[in-house]
Amino acid sequence: MIISIASGKGGTGKTTVAVNLALSLGNQVQYLDCDVEEPNGHIFIKPEFQKSVTVGTPIPEVNKSKCTYCGKCGEICQYNAIVVIKNNVLVFPELCHSCAGCWLVCPENAISPIDRELGIIEQGKNGGVEFIHGKLRIGEAMSPPLIRKVKSEIDSNKTVIIDAPPGTSCPVIESVKKSDFVLLVTEPTPFGLNDLKLAVEMIRTLKLPFGLVINRSDIGNDDVRLYCKEEKIDILLEIKNDRKIAEAYSRGTSMVEIYPEYRTKFQELYHEIERRAGA
Repeated sequence: MIISIASGKGGTGKTTVAVNLALSLGNQVQYLDCDVEEPNGHIFIKPEFQKSVTVGTPIPEVNKSKCTYCGKCGEICQYNAIVVIKNNVLVFPELCHSCAGCWLVCPENAISPIDRELGIIEQGKNGGVEFIHGKLRIGEAMSPPLIRKVKSEIDSNKTVIIDAPPGTSCPVIESVKKSDFVLLVTEPTPFGLNDLKLAVEMIRTLKLPFGLVINRSDIGNDDVRLYCKEEKIDILLEIKNDRKIAEAYSRGTSMVEIYPEYRTKFQELYHEIERRAGA
């Protein structure tokens, strides 16, 4: 089963929930940190890394001795990553989505793909948790291709926990799609509610089953709960605001290490997700 942990905004406790869920399940767990711009799950899982692979994505390279400057490559590119101007072809690698359209449509076979580095994927293990994360190259804007590479390592024989990026943009969609269940994490504040609504709209558009965890549940107000009642969204777990948990987080220590009783709560959460997902 694939469970994605997502949130409409950063700072809600998404990684906290993902980490503690993974650690509570023991063996045969795969943790994929798809928040490739700022991965931090490794701080808490503490894997021993065994493998590191550089990941690239294909972009066009133009052989100008063959090019007739017909402009067909520029016409097919929806992202303006390749442009023909008079007797010159300009390539903008940062805009390229690696769709392959330009070199497939070129009548002179003047365009061929070359690899552009996106970042790295690191794999490791701690106990029964297999850990995989991507780290996007500094200055790189295209995270979905790297997220796809991370997800290509999914082991269908294991329980897969995906720590998605915050927000509701393309990287989040790439992370959560094809999940069996999405666990949204929010906090009971006006900002939390605003971004939760966006996340719910996204998940419903993708037609994925989902539920909610409210972190720091005793701060703010009841607007999130009222919204969930109106929208028939099930709250599967509430985690109270606790200074001890926050201090442990700042040291890279998981919640289940300082409060073993939470291990049972996360195991019960998993079984509820399992029931709802029909796994």
